[in-house]
Amino acid sequence: MMKAEYRKGCPQRDSVEHEEHAGARSAGTRESRERDGAIDLLERILDRDNLNKAYKQVKRKHGAPGIDGMTVEEALPWLRENRDELMQSIRYGRYKPSPVRRKEIPKPDGSGVRKLGIPTVVDRVIQQAIAQQLHPLFEPLFSDGSYGYRLGRSAQQAIGQVKAYAEQGYGHAVEIDLSKYFDTLNHELLMNLLRKQIHDKRVTDLIKKYLKSGVMENGVRHETEEGSPQGGPLSPLLANIYLNEFDQEMERRGVNVIRYADDIVALAKSKRAATRLLESCRTYLENKLRLKLNTQKSKVVSVVAQKHFKFLGFALGKNGSGVYIRAHPQSLAKAKRKLKELTSRSQGRNARQVMENVKVYIRGWIGYFYVADMKRILQSWNEWLRRRMRMYIWKQWKKPRTKVQNLRKLGVPEWQAYQWGNTRLGYWRIAGSAVLNRSVTNERLIQAGYYDFPAQYERLRQLHLNG
Repeated sequence: MMKAEYRKGCPQRDSVEHEEHAGARSAGTRESRERDGAIDLLERILDRDNLNKAYKQVKRKHGAPGIDGMTVEEALPWLRENRDELMQSIRYGRYKPSPVRRKEIPKPDGSGVRKLGIPTVVDRVIQQAIAQQLHPLFEPLFSDGSYGYRLGRSAQQAIGQVKAYAEQGYGHAVEIDLSKYFDTLNHELLMNLLRKQIHDKRVTDLIKKYLKSGVMENGVRHETEEGSPQGGPLSPLLANIYLNEFDQEMERRGVNVIRYADDIVALAKSKRAATRLLESCRTYLENKLRLKLNTQKSKVVSVVAQKHFKFLGFALGKNGSGVYIRAHPQSLAKAKRKLKELTSRSQGRNARQVMENVKVYIRGWIGYFYVADMKRILQSWNEWLRRRMRMYIWKQWKKPRTKVQNLRKLGVPEWQAYQWGNTRLGYWRIAGSAVLNRSVTNERLIQAGYYDFPAQYERLRQLHLNG
């Protein structure tokens, strides 16, 4: 966290209406001053409104604490009490960011772990404040083929652009996989790129301190001589600034590149051209940007080869109507595993809560994959999930007596209720039986909170197709 000298505290000066604000207004910040002919960027970063906005953004994301254990909620009173000392320490170059807390999370494809670096909440607020002022500075410089972490751009637009190129005859994709990209950014190259656009030395010095702040792992601080650990608000922007050099070089060569953070696809019209392109991309990335390609995962594939081409969880297909977007088989399998886990009959939760959990997950999933053509898949999932919920409800009824009573309440004749309530058939078979379909009907499931997700998909699809 901060040095002890910055923990002294100061009188509370916020009014009640500014209670949720964490910033400090710097003298003269309303009008950006000129210093040696350069805009005084640091004062804009430390402007009260900018810092308030930064705190609110950090609070909205509600991430885990850093090495000091301070939560987002606990940070607010600390920031209000120590804001003047904190601002002055940043202004005069005395501020030292804390090391980030190392956290490892499994990669979605099961190919290992992704290393996150979680800064303290105070450092996240400062990083966010810096990022908010740097975005307008660098945004006009970015390539049209860059879609990650940019306002108004999305993964759905990125795969849509790949589809558009495929329709123009670019049938081969060069999938470029960078080995540990965020951990291997060259600090010297990155700082040179930043200094070209940022003329306030205090800002570049502060960013350099964040790059060099180190990583705390198992109580031991490790130096960071390269990389920008994922987990801080500045990291995505710095990653885009670094790889923008590759984007611009490919643009100058007339190569169609679609990039989302470190997920990169370059398109070519023939396999031979794509093979040459893979080699030229490798040469530039390794020699000029000092990055390392994962040679096992970087490859040339047909853009409509469902098993081989994968980009941001999507794949492309081709039929009589042309090229279309689909969810990659791995993405579908992962989602179905999650739904199976959420509806596991051994969890002991109320059926309504289970349905709510399923709703939250599948709304988010469809909100991402709605551009994919998967109407039939979702209809089959819907039938499967309803059967899973009937199985769950049947398990919750437990005793034969309870089963008979509940079936009677749901309109099943007494003789049939007794017969089925005492059956020894397995849960899955009973869940698909006519008696349970007639009693625990689709309408009753919906009344209890079951989510009709194919309808949501259709709505989003229509908006997309009409938009």
